[in-house]
Amino acid sequence: MSKAVEVFSLFSDFDISLFRSGKHFRLYEKFGSQTVFIDGRQGVYFAVWAPNAKKISVIGNFNGWNPYVHELYVRWDDSGIWEGVIFNIGIGEVYKYRIETYAGDILEKSDPFALSMEVPPKTASVVSTTWYQWQDDKWMRNRHERNRLDRPMSIYELHLGSWIRDPNNPDRLLTYREIAEKLVPYVKSLGFTHVEFMPLAEHPYYPSWGYQITGYFAATSRYGTPQELMYLVEQLHKNEIGVILDWVPSHFPGDAHGLYRFDGSALYEHEDMRKGFHPDWKSYIFNYGRNEVRSFLISNALFWLDRYHIDGLRVDAVASMLYLDYSRNEGEWIPNEFGGRENLESVHFLKEFNEAVYANYPDVQTIAEESTSWPGVSKPTYDGGLGFGMKWMMGWMHDTLGYFKADPIHRKYEHGQLTFAFIYAYDEHFMLPLSHDEVVYGKQSLINKMHGDEWQKFANLRALYLFMYTFSGTKLIFMGGEFGQLSEWNVNQSLDWHLMAFPPHKGLFHYMKNLNTVYRDQPALYEKSFSPEGFEWLELNDAENSVLAYIRKGHDRNNDLVVIINLTPVVRDGYRVGVPEEGNWEIIFNSDEMDYFGTGMTIGNIKSEPIHWMYKNNSVKLTLPPLGGLILKLTN
Repeated sequence: MSKAVEVFSLFSDFDISLFRSGKHFRLYEKFGSQTVFIDGRQGVYFAVWAPNAKKISVIGNFNGWNPYVHELYVRWDDSGIWEGVIFNIGIGEVYKYRIETYAGDILEKSDPFALSMEVPPKTASVVSTTWYQWQDDKWMRNRHERNRLDRPMSIYELHLGSWIRDPNNPDRLLTYREIAEKLVPYVKSLGFTHVEFMPLAEHPYYPSWGYQITGYFAATSRYGTPQELMYLVEQLHKNEIGVILDWVPSHFPGDAHGLYRFDGSALYEHEDMRKGFHPDWKSYIFNYGRNEVRSFLISNALFWLDRYHIDGLRVDAVASMLYLDYSRNEGEWIPNEFGGRENLESVHFLKEFNEAVYANYPDVQTIAEESTSWPGVSKPTYDGGLGFGMKWMMGWMHDTLGYFKADPIHRKYEHGQLTFAFIYAYDEHFMLPLSHDEVVYGKQSLINKMHGDEWQKFANLRALYLFMYTFSGTKLIFMGGEFGQLSEWNVNQSLDWHLMAFPPHKGLFHYMKNLNTVYRDQPALYEKSFSPEGFEWLELNDAENSVLAYIRKGHDRNNDLVVIINLTPVVRDGYRVGVPEEGNWEIIFNSDEMDYFGTGMTIGNIKSEPIHWMYKNNSVKLTLPPLGGLILKLTN
């Protein structure tokens, strides 16, 4: 007579050795609920790490949630892994782990490695699969060309549940497949090279935006199945659009069914709350010094790259990971072994994470959301860095938005906010972000951060985008910014798509489409994005007129561009600008076109004159449009 749970293991001795030493980065192939066929019988193999548990059983609909029917076996090797096979169940079964602790507590936990979970607020795990017949081979073969640091990268950041909803039922979230039918052609028409999804791992609290995760390996079931998410990724890839995913290894929530005190002890977190509790988010910090926890997290990173064909990971809240005293007062944190504030265990983890990602998937990118002056975030680990591919340029974002909020009358006193970033622009591989964090919680939408009346607001925003796209670094814009969403981002409702019927918003949308086209088509804007050789100031000190002028350079001097931006509503007649070569200079982009809701001022082609200006032997005389910018290129 067979037992209710039969002894079986997917773990070799080598697997266990790697796991316990923190070097197993494919744990999702072993842990969780895995369908198996043994001697012609179908079953599900369960494996869970809970070294401090006294007893663990699998409970679910299949056994009436009876904790005494399907008890798992603890391995003999002190690894803390409990496992076993239950036959005659399969895909779709709902389950939890019932854990009895040595203290006598009874816990009911979701599976940390579950591939799917019930739709919140339900919290059980679901036996699932990530099998999918992918049809994005062409993209996967060639994406190294799309993801290189000398290629254009303009990213459209979005939250799936509030990008668009069912017009007939605004409370209904669309499925991944339904979103794909609308999102893919939209992003393609705008010319963005990548999308960035805010976290899609399962999270119990929807207003957390996905940053409070309980199911690290489970794509949120709010929008459908794992295969439906794969379809969305595949359709983006088929249209030559890369996919970046927000990843959250910094903290997790204290929900009773999640990772918190998983086996009755601080298993994934720290026992001491001076190290283990995050005061800002009321969440719990991973114990990066524990080998098994590092294996869990790095396996999770590789999981999304492997099973979902994700092209990059934007790592959330890196600053909070690097400093032991982050958001803490004196006496609320514990110094490291050298008496410093640096979290050395976290530093080791981040380096190991980046090394593992690039060793296994050299054609993807990792991006750090890091707001401090920590050195070498985007330098290789062999050169003493953390190993990220890129870092968000938070200083540029805050300074630039501060400048554009100012009345143009006073901008001559704020001029340094735009030029200061150049001092450190090449210290890292920077991405210029205008992210979700800047359009929520009373910060106003991007368009309403701009100074002036309606015309000036839109002109200012167009000028900001021109400055952003012609400055060094890659680009990121949050959804709604492309058409001038008026209200702040609200996670509980769709974007205000009706605004697209109005000329200013329609004009801004058309502007973004053309700006992305220029960015992609002009090598000078991306070939040397992270090198000072790709940027040269022509005029950075004209604070009195609030004018900036600079050259962007690629590998071929014939592709050089001259950019001039006038940041006041005053037309500048006869403004002379030095140019690197003599000849006819064509205006290839003008932010003041009537199609963009601008004035439509005609400027035409400009022939250089042999007048020495701005340290150049040749120069051109221009009429600068109000709150507008021009991109010039030599035509002969």
